Amino acid sequence: MKLGFFTRPVHPVGKNWQKSLNEDRQAILLADELEFVEAYAGEHLSDSAENITSCSMFMASLAYQTKQIRLGTGTVNIPNLHPVHIAGQVAMLDHMLGGRFNFGISPGGLISDAELFGTLNQDRAEMFLEGINMVLEIWESEPPYNISGKYWQVSTENTMMKEIGQGIMTKPLQQPHPPIVVTAVAPFSKGVSEAAARGWDPISADIIMPIWVASHWQKYSEGCARINRVADPANWRVAKAIFVADDLSIAREYALGPDSPYVYYYKQLFTKFSAMGKIGLFKSDINQADEDVNFEEVCEKMIIWGTADKVIDDLNAFKEEVGEFGTLMYAGMDWSDVDLAKRSMILASEKVAPFI
Repeated sequence: MKLGFFTRPVHPVGKNWQKSLNEDRQAILLADELEFVEAYAGEHLSDSAENITSCSMFMASLAYQTKQIRLGTGTVNIPNLHPVHIAGQVAMLDHMLGGRFNFGISPGGLISDAELFGTLNQDRAEMFLEGINMVLEIWESEPPYNISGKYWQVSTENTMMKEIGQGIMTKPLQQPHPPIVVTAVAPFSKGVSEAAARGWDPISADIIMPIWVASHWQKYSEGCARINRVADPANWRVAKAIFVADDLSIAREYALGPDSPYVYYYKQLFTKFSAMGKIGLFKSDINQADEDVNFEEVCEKMIIWGTADKVIDDLNAFKEEVGEFGTLMYAGMDWSDVDLAKRSMILASEKVAPFI
């Protein structure tokens, strides 16, 4: 089983920003040392708990310190930025990483960000499609550009001076573009099938019940079938909250205790989803009433914890439930105990991943 790393990240509100950003960087540097195959970080602008405001900038800070790991945006929230900005910044990042870059994209899920950008009442799915199509067209086209859409306009026709390079955008190092991945959250996600039909691959998020994770493979297979593409489990990434320790009681306390960063993480999401009317992501039965969704039961179901042997057994049981997949994405959490957090990643790499 290949091992990757995926972090939102979520930190305690009020935690020193420099400290949390440094710990997020150190986690990915450790993942590189442990030979995790790839790492992603999310972005939000209006959440003091999820405090990476630009995943592209964050990954750029790691470009020249990492050695082998592929770094990815997890995700660029397409409706929040002009396609020209995305095309230029992502192309540069791909060059900075020498082609060790995966382009993670989504419409963005934080409603306060949508309000900030004035798109709360816009069709953000439609904006997402127009935006990513424009980014790809910029990379595929030769200047001068003349691309017109409902939400954005792109042109250098009136100002291009080809002989000195003005009006020309740089293309990514990887051609025709970096691998594109989408983060899947919704059960039976239509977005997964549409992505697969375009040659893109999914990351199933760590914030939905296993029964809904299994539905993503069904939709991925459907999308691949539309273009006669082989639906290969090796291309499916699944994120999971995992904590591994040398002692079982320590593992349980850190994963499920009152001061657990894992419990804090899911409490943040539980509160947000409840407010948005999306608590169904935490249901094990589609007919379950919202008021019957129990937070403690959600944590028990979502978080895999224990010594290496227990975690191996639990992950293999998880695979039996959701199906085979190629990369297990270790979910990054706040380092409330730095030593335990690092040790967990080491154990996951050395004692768990080789046996699942």
